[in-house]
Amino acid sequence: MPDIRLADSWKNRIGDEFSKGYMQRLRAFLVNEKQAGKVIYPQGCEYFRAMELTPFESVKVVILGQDPYHGPGQAHGLSFSVRPGVQPPPSLINIYKELESDLGIPPVRHGFLEQWAREGVLMLNAVLSVQHKQAASHQGQGWEEFTDRIIRELNESRDNLVFILWGSYAQRKGNFIDASRHCVIKSPHPSPLSSYRGFFGSRPFSRANEYLVQHDQTPVNWQLSEVAVEESGQPVLA
Repeated sequence: MPDIRLADSWKNRIGDEFSKGYMQRLRAFLVNEKQAGKVIYPQGCEYFRAMELTPFESVKVVILGQDPYHGPGQAHGLSFSVRPGVQPPPSLINIYKELESDLGIPPVRHGFLEQWAREGVLMLNAVLSVQHKQAASHQGQGWEEFTDRIIRELNESRDNLVFILWGSYAQRKGNFIDASRHCVIKSPHPSPLSSYRGFFGSRPFSRANEYLVQHDQTPVNWQLSEVAVEESGQPVLA
């Protein structure tokens, strides 16, 4: 697996997964795809970006996505997030609309959600890679087993987390989460195809913070800063 970057607390929890047979098969699949000339997103060094930015002990909220964006320059290892300078996709625009309706936080002009990750929001996709312009192309190759392990570790070894499950895929993925031990917030997906069937008005952000406060935790600051991009390509908070 190329350039595995995980916070130490995650390595200690799930590092054994990388020696398992399914992960070896996944590694071979990715190598073969690249050798065949296929373009894969995100970069290999960003497959585990969510676990690099949000250590195990820092997780407060989990937002579960399906697989990375499959357009050029979009995916960078966090569910629903895109790089600075990339137009926010429709689902993220709807997330921003609900954030404003829920907490009065107006939308920023970018879709770069790394600040949320640093606030303790684990922005995890069920599948961590995808082929260019081929949605769901890496499903069934082993990623799901890996991300199940991540969710299971959080479910069993932490208390009073918030799991935000948007859409039927995320809800199936998280159906083993202990709702007596954690807060599970479910609604339709923010996609334009389903957002008006119950995503709008679901108030996930305030509900998450209310739960955290009730359990003596610091609420998430959902306010994003504007982001500029240096000549090096690195994002800088404005």
